[in-house]
Amino acid sequence: MDFSWIFTPETLIAFLTLVVLELVLGVDNVIFISILAGKLPKQDQKRARTTGIMLAVITRVLLLLSLSWIISLEEPFFYLPWLGGENLGISGRDLILLTGGLFLLGKSTFEIHEKLEGHTGQKSAAMASTFTSVIIQIMLLDIVFSLDSVITAVGMVEHIEIMIIAVIVSAFIMIFTAGPIGEFVENHPTIKILALSFLLLIGFTLVVEGLHQHIPKGYIYFAMGFSVMVEMINLRIRGKSEPVTLHTPYAQQVVTVSAAASLSPAPKPAKKTKPTPKKGKK
Repeated sequence: MDFSWIFTPETLIAFLTLVVLELVLGVDNVIFISILAGKLPKQDQKRARTTGIMLAVITRVLLLLSLSWIISLEEPFFYLPWLGGENLGISGRDLILLTGGLFLLGKSTFEIHEKLEGHTGQKSAAMASTFTSVIIQIMLLDIVFSLDSVITAVGMVEHIEIMIIAVIVSAFIMIFTAGPIGEFVENHPTIKILALSFLLLIGFTLVVEGLHQHIPKGYIYFAMGFSVMVEMINLRIRGKSEPVTLHTPYAQQVVTVSAAASLSPAPKPAKKTKPTPKKGKK
């Protein structure tokens, strides 16, 4: 079998370009994974981030190996004559994009409300996010984000081997960068709200794409990049001022605080001083 095509300049350029595109398309996925992992205890966050990215890799490789199925997703399942002034064909790909976009819109809106308008400790610790529930949410979004990524890969490269290698390489890069990104988002509450706003924008874009209204990705990335640049300037100006405190809706934080208070040593009682006897008159 001839593998000489692997080392041609065209293949190498396509491979490097695809790795960069996979990283760009994976940024929103990493942000969402970091936000969901931030709802877990500190010791489980790294494991959740790594598991989420590995699941994204598996999903993308499986989709790449199912190219005929992806192509069939372009065939309309039904038509909506009342949208766009003509019969709008809704395919399987459109349904996935619409579902994922609506989920992102709802989830991001709920998270922003909880962080800004919610009350700390208003929910019991039993309702706090578990590792399994976070991974399930990550898996659902991995399907949506992976579909967009795989379609981009199919349109760029002819050989499926190059696509799979590019996906794996970009995934390993994301694993090493997900930790710093997640810690940065958690340590800067304004960045967390900005990231949730990005997810609102991405959700809106997915819904519009599902309705066959294409928005150039460059516009989206420019808006996100400009917002990040402005926020970096704000962080630089504010310096080490006290950050904004976001609400945590679960009682776990309250329990931790009260437990810490209970472990602190109790104040020692004041020593009683004996009254000095008065001297009698001579």
